[in-house]
Amino acid sequence: MANTPSAKKAVRKIERRTAINKSRRSQMRTYIRKVEEAIASGDAAAATSALQSAAPLVMRAAQKGIVHKNTASRKVSRLSKRVKALA
Repeated sequence: MANTPSAKKAVRKIERRTAINKSRRSQMRTYIRKVEEAIASGDAAAATSALQSAAPLVMRAAQKGIVHKNTASRKVSRLSKRVKALA
């Protein structure tokens, strides 16, 4: 248990950041899932538009420290490759 005022404040800050990070991570996963569902359905137009909306979100998550930069790049790259193969 945090005893000092600064430790208590740190706990409050961590709780706020955790909630924000969870939300961003969830949003990122949702957008990635939309791209994968569009790829699975074989709809090239839907997959392309879903990827265009997902890629910035994934890269923003990397900037915010939610996922590593290389992980974000890898996800976007692999999704792009699959969408391109669909077209």
